Amino acid sequence: MGILTWILFGLIAGAIAKMIMPGTQGGGWLITIILGIVGAFVGGAIGVYILHWGDVTSFWNPRSWILAIGGALIVLWIYGMATKKSS
Repeated sequence: MGILTWILFGLIAGAIAKMIMPGTQGGGWLITIILGIVGAFVGGAIGVYILHWGDVTSFWNPRSWILAIGGALIVLWIYGMATKKSS
């Protein structure tokens, strides 16, 4: 259940991350959603292995949302830096 929950979190977190960090990352909404899913897994790993908050227990858990959105923002920022065109 944890993996499916993080995918669902990632879909929503990717959209929220794009609203929080609009910019020229490129790729459009589809890439942002995919990056959101990856970011949710990153946030989940941070929560489990670094912060020791445990796994996702509920869709309504605020910690899970913080981790998913935070992870999506981190991945979106890294993607934006990696695809940034030098001027």
